[in-house]
This record gives sequence, C-alpha cells and structure tokens, in this order.
Amino acid sequence: MKDFPFFATDYGVASITLKEIPYSSTAYIKIQDSLEPEKLLEECIGFCKMAGAEKIFASNHPILEKYPMHTTIVQMSRLREGLIQPDAALFPVTEQTIERWREIYNQKMAKVPNSSYMSMFDGKELLKKGSGYFVHKDGTLLGIGIASGERIDAVASVQAGAGETVVLALNCALSGERAILDVASNNKKAISLYERMGFVKNCEISRWFQVL
Repeated sequence: MKDFPFFATDYGVASITLKEIPYSSTAYIKIQDSLEPEKLLEECIGFCKMAGAEKIFASNHPILEKYPMHTTIVQMSRLREGLIQPDAALFPVTEQTIERWREIYNQKMAKVPNSSYMSMFDGKELLKKGSGYFVHKDGTLLGIGIASGERIDAVASVQAGAGETVVLALNCALSGERAILDVASNNKKAISLYERMGFVKNCEISRWFQVL
C-alpha cells in the first residue's frame, strides 16, 4: 500500500504511512505544517480510515497531547570502545536466507511499539544495503539484527537471555565511534538491557499519540 510523504490539503501538509495496514490495520500520521492542525488531522484520519486503518497514531504537533499517549521514541548511545568482543559470530543475510530472516524479524517485532513489517520489497532493499545479520554461537542461532555505520537499527533475540550477546555482535558490524539506536519508551525490557550495557538516553525523537 502506498505511503504519502507529502499529503497536502487546504489545511496543511502531513506525512501518512499506510504500508502497515495490510499487516496490522495501523496507520501513522506526522503533521508537517498547518495553520489549522485540527482540521488537517481530521482529514488525515478520514483518509487513513478509508484506506482500511483501524488504529491510527499521530505525532509532531501540540494538539495531539489531548489524545492518549502511545509511545515516545528515544535515542540511546554509548562509545563503542569498551564493549567486549562477544563469543558469537555474524552471518550476513543472503538471497538464500532473507526469507528466514524476514520471518524471524516479523515474528519478533510484531509486538514492539512502532515497529514496521518487513515486506519482500523491504527485504530486497536490506540485501542491497548489506546491513542485515544473523547472530550464531556454536551453531545455535541467537538472534538477528540490522547494523551499519554508527547505527543498530534492529535487535531481536531468539534465545532467552541472548539479547546482550546479539547487541555486542551487531556492534562488531559498526564502523563509527559510537553505537546508536532508537527504542520505544514502553519497551521497558529493551531499555533495561541497553542501560545495563552502558547506553544512555540522548534525546527524544518523537512522541506518538493514538487518535483512533
């Protein structure tokens, strides 16, 4: 389903994400510029409902604060120096393994706030970037992730207690001075893990409110 990076109306401009509707009946609205934001939001909600959305989240304007808070996306980081070398190995995703990787990703991320479904198209883009990995130890799959540059963009463990090892392994795929990741504020388990590993909250990226 097509997204609308610039959804323009008489009341302003917003970005609308519809690609999650086929998988979770969810749409996202980000208000960009408006002199009448309440009317813009109303039009965006109506458009998302017509597209099939049953849950709608919105961000980027003070008028949204009257709605129930869904989650806050925060950035966390730490210096890579000092992170130990894990007793685990990284295996890049290939054309032969991308479908298995997507299956694990979508299963693990289904309940993570504001996470996105990994479509076949998304999987092909991940292959082009070469940033998707499996993490193995002694022949056992511990988890998967996405990492490049200074960013870890996804972490999912498949073995209980393996989260730290998966993060440490993904850190080995980075090339910058710092390791940076984003996490939803109500993903308490992930935040607790990152804080134990020395990550600190740098800034708030966005706040999302449930408008339907």
